[in-house]
Amino acid sequence: MDIQALRETMVAEQIEARGVRDARVLEAMRSVPRHVFVPEVDPRAAYADHPLSIGCNQTISQPYIVAYMCEIARLGENDCVLEVGTGSGYGAAVLSRLVRHVYTIDIEPVLAKQAEQTLQSLGYDNISVKSGDGSEDWRDEAPFDAIIVTAAAAKIPPSFMEQLGEDGRLVIPVGRQFLAQHLMLLEKHDGDIVQKDMMLVRFVPLHHQ
Repeated sequence: MDIQALRETMVAEQIEARGVRDARVLEAMRSVPRHVFVPEVDPRAAYADHPLSIGCNQTISQPYIVAYMCEIARLGENDCVLEVGTGSGYGAAVLSRLVRHVYTIDIEPVLAKQAEQTLQSLGYDNISVKSGDGSEDWRDEAPFDAIIVTAAAAKIPPSFMEQLGEDGRLVIPVGRQFLAQHLMLLEKHDGDIVQKDMMLVRFVPLHHQ
């Protein structure tokens, strides 16, 4: 089975075809071995156009959503990013190809530990992983250039905006489980917040400790 061909097809048919144009994001999606983050799944399914269960009632997002969230966050190579919802570690791996350092956190200790082990085994050395409350437990590393949340919040926690630096970007799904959820982009400029509704999405709910 040609794994690289599966990744190339994924990027061409699921991501570029839907309008993602950021060359760095596309290259990151081509380079990260998605199948390694879901080892119990057939590699062909790992690169298919849908989310996958990873246990603990959590999922790995479909490839397009991962790429789209990275693109709208406008990530620079010197950025420090907070990812809330480590899951399998796949999103953190993609982010690590785009920024200087990724701080990623998951409320499920089992998932955080598994993700950390996978990321270390693959040699990703610019990612810090912990388990805890994503809205508070990396506050000592703030301010962040961007925060990407991979679970849906009923409303946007104020602590996320507090941890954004000037010109920082927050990408977060907002809405309740089984109801309409909106992927929101919030940008901080001179203390003001500009908010944009990007698309309808479906994520597992964000949990707090």
